[in-house]
Amino acid sequence: MNSEKKRQKKWVACPIEDEYFGNDRKAHRLERKLASQKDRSKYKKTDREKHEKQLAEQRNAKFSRDELDKGRVISIVPQGILVASGDQEFLCTLRGVLKKERGLAKNLVTVGDFVLFEKTTPEEGLIAHVEPRKTILSRADNLSRRKEQLIAANIDQVLITASVLSPPLKPSLIDRYIIATQKGGMTPIIVVNKIDLLSTSDAEDPILEQEKALFETFLEGYRQAGLKVIPVSTVTGEGIEALKEQMRDKSSVFSGQSGVGKSSLINALIGSDLRIGKIVHRTKKGAHTTTTTHLMPLDFGGWCIDTPGIKSFGVWDLDQNELESYFSEIYRVGRTCKFPNCSHLHEEDCAVIQAVEEGKISLLRFESYHDLLHSITQKHLRR
Repeated sequence: MNSEKKRQKKWVACPIEDEYFGNDRKAHRLERKLASQKDRSKYKKTDREKHEKQLAEQRNAKFSRDELDKGRVISIVPQGILVASGDQEFLCTLRGVLKKERGLAKNLVTVGDFVLFEKTTPEEGLIAHVEPRKTILSRADNLSRRKEQLIAANIDQVLITASVLSPPLKPSLIDRYIIATQKGGMTPIIVVNKIDLLSTSDAEDPILEQEKALFETFLEGYRQAGLKVIPVSTVTGEGIEALKEQMRDKSSVFSGQSGVGKSSLINALIGSDLRIGKIVHRTKKGAHTTTTTHLMPLDFGGWCIDTPGIKSFGVWDLDQNELESYFSEIYRVGRTCKFPNCSHLHEEDCAVIQAVEEGKISLLRFESYHDLLHSITQKHLRR
């Protein structure tokens, strides 16, 4: 009875084939398939660039660049990928060879990508190649945490948009954006919207007083860390001109929590008609500004990308050993700690903890560092 249970399962359905080849051939083939699926070596950080280069070479071998048109992805809508080329826009889909690619990226194309495409009709096309990206803003996929969700590419700066009171300021979320921005090779600019709400007449409101104190502490601490913060209000117009100058002749992306007023800020900068007019004409459907990402030209020079609001933001591919380097003030002071591998959590004679107590390092930044350190030491399980 035991020998029957231990007998290897036969995978060959045809008895004649079984008689001739035996059970070994298909069993061995199955073992190789399973081993291939489990092999993650091509996704290791050290081998990823090599693997991506090989994929690019394979793609390039399948088409002639001279036969294709160049363009830039300006929006991704349910109907397809909107590509601007010259004075025209084309609604495109991915060529089959691109769809077959497997990797850690959840989406193969994102707004801001430079692409090569083939025109199939006067208004449509097939994307054959995505040019290498100079910069990339991405986050960990909100569902599995095992995939990289691309947000925007080939941009100069990320306008990390927050607000006061509605919704309240969240320094820890801002710090996650800062790290993702710096990892992607861009400059982080913090834009704090709705500051007019701090000037209401109800000065005895305890929530208002707490938010005022938080905002002042935030400004001092983040500017002390060398980060640029631009307070703005679309109601009073405060800070709008400073924001325009910061965006002039640059590619910028607005990104941040839902409800902070990114759409209102863009409307104050360039007007709403420019944002969705062409997309409505091309797809025959209106795209709400909070659900679709768009790339728009600026009258005063440069490009602007609007992104949907998010509730949470997981930093993609953040290693515990590199976390400290993204908090420059903690990294600098941490070099003088008693222990070279100090985590700045509870160690004796920690120079960072002492600097926080003395007000030399922002408590808000220090708490963000602790939160991130805790989150990346936990295993991200599929939900």
